[in-house]
Amino acid sequence: MRATIACPSTASRTAVSAPLGSLTRSSWTCKPQYPGARNRFISLSASHGLRHTDGHDPRVKGLGREIAGDFALIKEHYGCPKYPIVLAHGLLGFAELKLAGTYLPTIKYWRGIKEALIERNAEVITASVPPSGSIEHRAAKLTKDIEAQAKRRSVNIIAHSMGGLDARYMVSQLQPSSVDVKSLVTVATPHHGSAFADYLMDEIGPDYLPRLYDIWERTTGWEPAAFSQLTTKYMAEEFNPRTPDDPTVRYFSYGAMVRNKPPLLSPFRLSHRVIEKNGGPNDGLVSVESAKWGTYKGTLVGVNHLDLINWSNRLRFTFQKWMGHPPS
Repeated sequence: MRATIACPSTASRTAVSAPLGSLTRSSWTCKPQYPGARNRFISLSASHGLRHTDGHDPRVKGLGREIAGDFALIKEHYGCPKYPIVLAHGLLGFAELKLAGTYLPTIKYWRGIKEALIERNAEVITASVPPSGSIEHRAAKLTKDIEAQAKRRSVNIIAHSMGGLDARYMVSQLQPSSVDVKSLVTVATPHHGSAFADYLMDEIGPDYLPRLYDIWERTTGWEPAAFSQLTTKYMAEEFNPRTPDDPTVRYFSYGAMVRNKPPLLSPFRLSHRVIEKNGGPNDGLVSVESAKWGTYKGTLVGVNHLDLINWSNRLRFTFQKWMGHPPS
């Protein structure tokens, strides 16, 4: 009988293997063999079934290399990272989430992605920072998590969404002596803010915002500082000017975009429309242009913001597991 596992979707496998391809050669060591390896991990080789083009989408000048494909193949000889890989989650993220104690299975933010990395002999560190806290507070917790788990070893960071801002702040402003970051790869990080954050701030208005923040904090127990920090104005006028890159760290980035307008019931339908109008192609929360930082490696095409971390697959598998049905 064939065992069924929650493998990452094509999009999420691309999102992880693409950043791995960005790590510097000096960051890699052993080359284990995987004869007959299954198609679980995407290589960025065009001969491996991925389609790469150079900015053919007329809506944006610089998509860079477009990364898309219906299947993925793994190389028979694949390097494994010399240093641990830190996975830094985004806004409202977590390492593990228990919704009902022991009654329901734990939900993992990086499920499938972490396992795929471990299968490649990578050592993986998953950070857990305040879900909607300020960049400063999230970066401080990210530092503590790396210190506790890396134990002064050098690390490579792969960050999704807001996690990339946390990592940049940690490297640039906190400069912890016990954390040595060799490279930072960001995936759909709003380095230049989000037009949808602008839209929400404008719609809510300054009179109601404090009240809404208070309700949020009392209801969730989480500070709400992150939301106002994701506006394009805050990033352009405050965060980016005071958060310069560290010349000893290599910065790489990937963006993402959906191909078509999200369906009627999609949680990204409104946000995609707003960002499309003001920022161009996007994944439902972050535009391609905003995702660019350091060396831009390309655009993941045909995926939304949650596809990038395998949420579409994970929700389906988790629901089936809760219902007592074997995953399909």
